[in-house]
Amino acid sequence: MLDAGYWILDTGSSKWRIDLGGSLNHCLLRTPEGKKLMNIKRLTMAAVSVALFTGVASAEAPAKSITQSASKPVDMLATEGFQLNKHWEVKDGVLTSSKTPGGILWSKERYDDFQVTLEYKTSAKCNSGLFFRTDSSNPVQGGFEIQIASNGLYQGKHVVGSLYDAKASSKQAGKPDGEWNTMVLSCNGPAIKVVLNGEQVLDADIDDWVTAKKNPDGSANKFKTALKDMPRIGHIGLQYHGQLITYRNIVVLPLN
Repeated sequence: MLDAGYWILDTGSSKWRIDLGGSLNHCLLRTPEGKKLMNIKRLTMAAVSVALFTGVASAEAPAKSITQSASKPVDMLATEGFQLNKHWEVKDGVLTSSKTPGGILWSKERYDDFQVTLEYKTSAKCNSGLFFRTDSSNPVQGGFEIQIASNGLYQGKHVVGSLYDAKASSKQAGKPDGEWNTMVLSCNGPAIKVVLNGEQVLDADIDDWVTAKKNPDGSANKFKTALKDMPRIGHIGLQYHGQLITYRNIVVLPLN
């Protein structure tokens, strides 16, 4: 258990406050302006352990500074982290499909091990998707997708929170159309995990997919390459698939 208090993450150009609760499951990361950004429990334990091991952070001395030697969170909308085009627009910190919608909005950078936290809101019978480690020129076969869709619209390996066509979400954890959902996708080597609205709905090990067009449970999938042999670096993408979809608070935390 940790004593309540706070840490200060000093990135050199700004300071991020981490409010500590009674455990690592009750911590919040806030921006320099004090805005709630994400639950610190969703950071990897490795990252937390490094900070503690180096001795530059202490829950018993909560005002001490953590010098962040690795990567820092990237607010994808505030920093123009996406390749915006005429099909998408950002207004007041909210990303949505434009009056001429279409296609997938891709990140400018490629990511391998990372965590992305975002909020999304679906319209009626909405189908979207969070692509990752994807070749932007070949999204169907050249990467992975976490299903984003209206809750209850699909079944099986196409339920919201699923690793699309590969492993089903463990539960229907999405909110009704018109309400904001919070999704956290973590990619660390072969480990792919999804938390949706505070509930873990996906825990997959890509190394278990050893055969093309076949899932470990014996069911068929669309992939012409075994998932374990797919590239583990690529772009992050948000899909427009015919229905209005809205995103906000999209933050990427590189883990390497």
